[in-house]
Amino acid sequence: MLVFRMKRREGMRVEKSGGLKRFASMIIGAVCGVLNGLFGAGGGIAAVPLLKWSGIPLKKAHATSLAVILPISIVSAVLYLMNGTIQFTDALPYLPGGFIGAILGAMLMQKIPDKLLRKAFGAFMIYAAVRLLFR
Repeated sequence: MLVFRMKRREGMRVEKSGGLKRFASMIIGAVCGVLNGLFGAGGGIAAVPLLKWSGIPLKKAHATSLAVILPISIVSAVLYLMNGTIQFTDALPYLPGGFIGAILGAMLMQKIPDKLLRKAFGAFMIYAAVRLLFR
């Protein structure tokens, strides 16, 4: 049974019972996995709105998307490694800055209001889409 409920400030919330909730979770995971395999961690961009749609609050959806994408990315990386399309030495120069950025981003997310975070994420998605389409 799928029930839609309106919550003030959060918009539409989808509540699912038992099997449907598991099915929706599997579909969200599959979509994220396919995108991650195709685009290399692009599944995280889909995960946030899909998790939010499933009823998870925005900041928790951002954090949960990382928990979803990490194991999926490991699987994708292993498959890329087995196919010979990845060189970890190519990634090494980016890791120190990536670690620092991840720490700063996680700390900032807790301080940024949901409305601003939503707009910033939307702007980033639009920027990424335009860049992909016209470059």
